[in-house]
Amino acid sequence: MNGTAHAAIGAAAGFITANTFQSTPTETAILIGLGTVSALVPDLDIDGKLRGRITLSHKVIQAAAQIIGMLMIFYSLYEGEAADTWIGIGIGVAMITISSLIKQRHMLTVTGVGVIACGVSLQEPWLIMLGIYIFVASFVSHRGYTHSIAGIIFYGMIAYGFEASVQIDGAYLACLTGYISHLAADMKIFPINKRGIKLFLPVSSKEV
Repeated sequence: MNGTAHAAIGAAAGFITANTFQSTPTETAILIGLGTVSALVPDLDIDGKLRGRITLSHKVIQAAAQIIGMLMIFYSLYEGEAADTWIGIGIGVAMITISSLIKQRHMLTVTGVGVIACGVSLQEPWLIMLGIYIFVASFVSHRGYTHSIAGIIFYGMIAYGFEASVQIDGAYLACLTGYISHLAADMKIFPINKRGIKLFLPVSSKEV
């Protein structure tokens, strides 16, 4: 199922949650948004809609690193002294070389680290856990752990902490139902899905 369909189902989950809690119009909009985003979260393990929204283009990082690397080389050549010149040149060359190896998929890893750092700075455990989720999602295979019960439990913990932090009734449920809706829609019981999900990882890798 594509991202647009997942987002629509997640939005519906958020709307139903808002009605259940008799939310205000503002809270309803927030819960719909949370359901929509949460329904896209499991696909952070691929280059999908949400992944593209939360990460910078790797080309921006590449360009910045290469410019800095070249400036460091020129500065070392004209201003450096003896050994410092070669150290500066070496660092500049290393930055240019390493930056050329950066791909878009690496940007999610960088984003995860950034979110963890932000969570530590703000002393928000749920934000740290979200950063860990993003970081791990950048390495696992598609429809693996992010599409499993383990993923549901971990994301549920994030959502629980988020609701406690923002004090919006229904936030936890909107996030969790949005997330679960994605997994349910990706199961093999639907003819449109050629593949299922490995719901019981790491106990079983059988697709359902």
